[in-house]
Amino acid sequence: MTAPDSGLLSPVRAGTPVETVVADDAWVQAMLDTEAALVRAQAGLGTVPEDAARVISAVAAEGGLDVRALALASRETANPVVGLVQAFTRRVAQVDPSAAEFVHRGSTSQDVLDTAAMLIARRALRLIVADLDKSADALGSSARAHRDTPMAGRTLALHAVPTTFGLKAAGWRELLLDARRRLARVADEGLPVSLGGAAGTLAGYLEYAAVDGAPGDRAGYPDRLVEAFAAETGLAVPALPWHSLRTPFADLAAVLAFTAGALGRVAVDVQALARTEVGEVAEPPVSGRGASSAMPHKRNPVLSTMIRSAALQVPALAGALTQCMVTEDERSAGAWHAEWLLLRECLRLVGGAAHTAVELASGLVVDPGRMRANLDLTGSQIVSERIAARLTPRLGRARARELLTRASVEADASGQPLAAVLAGLLPEVPAEEVAELCDPTRYLGAAPALVDRALGD
Repeated sequence: MTAPDSGLLSPVRAGTPVETVVADDAWVQAMLDTEAALVRAQAGLGTVPEDAARVISAVAAEGGLDVRALALASRETANPVVGLVQAFTRRVAQVDPSAAEFVHRGSTSQDVLDTAAMLIARRALRLIVADLDKSADALGSSARAHRDTPMAGRTLALHAVPTTFGLKAAGWRELLLDARRRLARVADEGLPVSLGGAAGTLAGYLEYAAVDGAPGDRAGYPDRLVEAFAAETGLAVPALPWHSLRTPFADLAAVLAFTAGALGRVAVDVQALARTEVGEVAEPPVSGRGASSAMPHKRNPVLSTMIRSAALQVPALAGALTQCMVTEDERSAGAWHAEWLLLRECLRLVGGAAHTAVELASGLVVDPGRMRANLDLTGSQIVSERIAARLTPRLGRARARELLTRASVEADASGQPLAAVLAGLLPEVPAEEVAELCDPTRYLGAAPALVDRALGD
């Protein structure tokens, strides 16, 4: 079985842009990019001939290594870098045998694979951030359009007090913006190059620098090399070699889990509001989408379902990724190796969910009429909090609560609106005032103002 992972069992990311940037061939190219960046950094410091660096960079840019062959070869070394360096060196030697001597000079497998992982993560995070921006913009428009659209607020699955759909959409938007800020911070500051050599001492790099006659202060060479390498890759400069200090992977795990949760929160709300008996929102109508294999009448909420599936998977994967911080010695036999697939799957799932959310947020169908109808389901009992607050100064807290409880029971038993029952129990209060108290659209609290604040209006 040599077919690539097609996404058959992970539809949330199938066919989305993130698949391309985290695929096996993308990882191979990122490792080649790392090798090329390293040799250019060394050449800039005078330890590798400029001609050799140009040849190595050109061959790296061509790519074309056999990914499956590298995967099989990795079974003999427990990582793909050894086979990649061998295959890459042969390619370079075909062009310039002398340049081949400078491939992977002084380096080690973990430097290459960890740096490649940071390059992959940065490319994926940029896609995710861009999609979150699009979804946030769409939700902002929805929040503004429905700033004053009343709907039932629900707590513990039941009607609580009225709110507005604008406030709900603004809340979704705020979650996505929180995720976007966290992702951008990690992408901009938390993805460092890895450069430590065999055991985190950079000894190999120093030794080759001495052999190759590096100009300048030899003691300062490691810092200059790390800085030059970071400049070539566009990644950050780490405080120390981090072969067994796995903060960058733990940071990625945390921010990806948070982002998955933020997206999942939107998805599960949409699913609840799209229920047949609720019907307050619907996913974008697309012909043929959401069809059931057995029930022709159904149009299932597939976008939110896919997003929610990712949100349920990523925290478990991210937890396992964080667990890989528990490494031993100067390089781990197993914990390091366990990270690669976990990170790739987190990036794929979050990237797929974020891309799917753009379509969901941009095309969400809102039904204000159904929201109002549902708001009236309890016959104004949804504003019992307000009525109790207004009656307390007149009747006292205990009597107000007792009377309201009695009125609610009578309204349920008789089928009369709560306003009618209260009017009969409170002849001293004008009927118009009772009716106004019982109008759920008049009890939205600060919801519209909160929308304005969230949107900066």
